[in-house]
Amino acid sequence: MSAELLAAAFIFDLIFADPRNWPHPIVWIGRLVTRLEDLLRDSVKDEVLAGLLLVLAVLSITGVSSLVALDLAGRLVGWLQTLLALWLAASCLALRSLHLESKAVIEALQEGDLGSARLALSMIVGRETAQLEEEDILRATIETVAENASDGVIAPLFYLCLGGPVAALLYKAVNTMDSMVGYKNERYLHFGRVAAQLDDLLNWIPARLTALLLIAAAWLTGRDGRGAWKIMWRDAHLHASPNAGWPEAAVAGALNLQLGGGAVYFGERVEKPTFGDDKEQINVDHYQQMIRLLYVSASLGLLAALLLLGVCA
Repeated sequence: MSAELLAAAFIFDLIFADPRNWPHPIVWIGRLVTRLEDLLRDSVKDEVLAGLLLVLAVLSITGVSSLVALDLAGRLVGWLQTLLALWLAASCLALRSLHLESKAVIEALQEGDLGSARLALSMIVGRETAQLEEEDILRATIETVAENASDGVIAPLFYLCLGGPVAALLYKAVNTMDSMVGYKNERYLHFGRVAAQLDDLLNWIPARLTALLLIAAAWLTGRDGRGAWKIMWRDAHLHASPNAGWPEAAVAGALNLQLGGGAVYFGERVEKPTFGDDKEQINVDHYQQMIRLLYVSASLGLLAALLLLGVCA
């Protein structure tokens, strides 16, 4: 993928985010996962095998269809292939969408509408939100922005840089499967195991890169870069996920907050470790600081990717 096309995809995402009513490859992948899950559960008794077949089918269909579409577009008109590649690449990025969706939570809080804030938060987190109070909502919002800085921005940039839109779409297919079937509950513990493990593998490098970029962003924006570095190394490994703890711990240190802690999933309270030290009382300004960290770290990630593509050109 060229540096120019990557930069254009990044700018496209910043300007348009995910326009409603536009076709979206990640939405299509999600629908494919739902249909294949029903089919495989009915036809394959071994849940682990069924989950493996789901991963193989979704990746095969995603990879082949995107390659064929790009090839056909190139055979018709050269610029059409470039336009299609731009659209596919931008669809893998979620920087602007992450900001807008989290902003909806904060705006509801600022208006004193706790119910709307809980509802908006439920759209971007896996935990139950119906009983959360203002501080819990703020904490959950900052946590999800930190974690999705990797899944929605840095990891897609990483795979776009390595293998263009097709590689990024394959990554997003795995990430989508993990978000849909990668739960450790009775329904998905076995069926979603392969998807969850593959997602952990693909996110191993991007999650750590994201943490480092967030630390650099903390230095550049006047936050606690030294604290971010310290807390990352001290607390990142405490997370149940091998990856999510890295950006979350870095943000906790940068903002002098304590993140993590217990949450309710599918009606059951799960006690989770905490990240960072509770030096400051969490408030809306911490969310604004998180958004600055998000955009600065994303820009640094883009710059690194463009430099790498320029060197390899």
